[in-house]
Amino acid sequence: MTSTSADPNCTTDRILFLLKTRGPLKTADLAQLLGITFEATRQQVQKLQASELISGISVPAKGAGRPSQKWALTAAAQRRFPDSHSVLTLQLIESVEQVFGSDGVDRLISRMEDSNSREYQQACGDAETLEDKVRILVQLRERAGYMAEMQADGQAWLIVENHCPICIAATRCQGFCRSELQVFQAAIGEQATVERCEHLISGDRRCVYRISPK
Repeated sequence: MTSTSADPNCTTDRILFLLKTRGPLKTADLAQLLGITFEATRQQVQKLQASELISGISVPAKGAGRPSQKWALTAAAQRRFPDSHSVLTLQLIESVEQVFGSDGVDRLISRMEDSNSREYQQACGDAETLEDKVRILVQLRERAGYMAEMQADGQAWLIVENHCPICIAATRCQGFCRSELQVFQAAIGEQATVERCEHLISGDRRCVYRISPK
């Protein structure tokens, strides 16, 4: 165990980050991940709950037993993560739609898709394996603010995006989501199939893409 005298503000930020990237967690789970005592973690959790940044959810027990409580981010906590590009993009969408109509928005998304496809394909051009391509895509998405990570899934790979910096814009115009899927497929090429298996806008906690070799 490490010392419990860490900066409380730093600890609360770490708790928010863990709940953002891992989903709902018990206090005991948080304590283990943070490397501090249960009591120290409980105190920080109480502060976050009082600030309305986290809320408790009841999780049914597996088999016999009482339900357990896990902590999840509130909408207020979600807004603490970067979303500035979303506001700007939303304003752009509305302006384009007012001047050029919905067809103009579709043309804008197509132009962005072409640009991103070229960038991603160029970045993956020298990759020798599917794993290398997925790793490059994750690095690109991480730099773009998606809190992306790579996970193995049997013979396939997952691109997990724990945050969407354009979520507001994507909710307003889901063409952005369709475009991202096509951009990934273009970068991966013919050696694998890309599918979205979790979708933030559909109510999931995050977006997840599975890249399955053919």
